[in-house]
Amino acid sequence: MMAIMLGICIVGGAIFFALWDYWISEEPPIVAIMNEAAQQEVGAFTGSIIPVDLTFVESDDFRDFSFNELLGEPGANPTITASVGDKIVFDIVSDGISFHALGVTAEESGVAGIFPGSEVGTATKPLTKGQSGTSEFIPPEPGTYYYICTVPGHREQGMVGEIIVTEASAEAAPTEATGVTREFALDFYESDDFITFAFGAVPGTEGANPEIRVNAGDEVAVTVVNQGISFHSFAVVKDPDNLNSVVWDSEIGSATAPLSRGQSGDVRFVADTPGTYFYICTVPGHALQGMQGTLIVE
Repeated sequence: MMAIMLGICIVGGAIFFALWDYWISEEPPIVAIMNEAAQQEVGAFTGSIIPVDLTFVESDDFRDFSFNELLGEPGANPTITASVGDKIVFDIVSDGISFHALGVTAEESGVAGIFPGSEVGTATKPLTKGQSGTSEFIPPEPGTYYYICTVPGHREQGMVGEIIVTEASAEAAPTEATGVTREFALDFYESDDFITFAFGAVPGTEGANPEIRVNAGDEVAVTVVNQGISFHSFAVVKDPDNLNSVVWDSEIGSATAPLSRGQSGDVRFVADTPGTYFYICTVPGHALQGMQGTLIVE
């Protein structure tokens, strides 16, 4: 009997300490309330979209945590530079064994003051190995911010990077027309299961959602054919999450008057202002299903 009891204690202890990260990730209720009260307001999107890929990584002895590369290696905890009003879009993956979560704060230490919308997981509901997620952060004013793992203790173990934010630069002035016309065929395509959509080719294949680069002042001529079964429409926008941010009268069809199967359309516009833009299907939800690409005006 003593041997059985001893075995139970040993197994129970092993399980407890193996999940130590999880136990310490549970915040006392008062701490959670204080953190929620300390959250700050984000700014309004008025600038550019900055995509950032981050991966949680750990040293072999689990003493050091960091983003993308091990501490001390090139690429660890990369510094992000942005301007007020830019939208930083985090794409995060947990590649470690421990539990992790992401958030952005202006605090120089601790896990308080997390900006709403910047979270991927939480200290009480962290990501496990292989899990992923996305979040956004729009800096409201110049200064230094920090993207951190919000599981208590992990920031102190090295899982923190800086976001350096400067004043918003003046919006680029429109450029005179160059007289050059750039033509693009961006037909609508769908996967066989209708879960993913794309421009130019079947989702996941070569040629899907091609990156387009033109010079400021070029005329852009776009033709589309609806090769799918669903309804689709086209426009160039500043923010793919905002269907009302259409620029240059670039619409082909609309969410309320889309193209049906086999229908086609075309549009011409002068891309007169440098920046990064996005061509999307403006039927609600379709851009999220993959029907969006990048238009860079140089």
